[in-house]
Amino acid sequence: MNSTAGTRRSRLAEYVEPAAPAGREKTESDGRGEHPSLPSNENSPTHSPAAESARARRELAVRVGEFRRTAVLVPVDEHDVPLTADLGGVRWILAFSDETALARYALARGEGDREWSYQRWLGARLLDAAVPAVGVPCGVALDVGGAGTLFPPVAGVVPDRVAVDVAEERGASAK
Repeated sequence: MNSTAGTRRSRLAEYVEPAAPAGREKTESDGRGEHPSLPSNENSPTHSPAAESARARRELAVRVGEFRRTAVLVPVDEHDVPLTADLGGVRWILAFSDETALARYALARGEGDREWSYQRWLGARLLDAAVPAVGVPCGVALDVGGAGTLFPPVAGVVPDRVAVDVAEERGASAK
């Protein structure tokens, strides 16, 4: 019996290309007859808006995949509720890659002298369980106060049932 038969794949999964073998040389051709070390024409198909969009989707898919497999620190209050911030109509669960990143955030808030309680969560648990439990549009903000990354509430990042872009599509098709 195939257990994945009824599983829906993320739309972002369609854009992910297999990673290049680890030993692949940078000077190797990319298969389109172009050599990456040669200057390229900005009007070429590799610089088109569609190509740039596809590249950005691949990069997002890779980042989301890495985050899902990574344990992060989630600051919590005295009731073990994750620390959040509201910005732009979205609630953001704050997460940090390590204690140094959390300390940088605490210092930026002027709260470096207090004790910060935190839990260690797998990124997948944040995206798949915590975000839907919030009940409002919610994403994850990783390493705010530094070189952070936002994982917004969109399809391919959070479950479709809470993704704002999927909800907008459903609303538009219902009219």
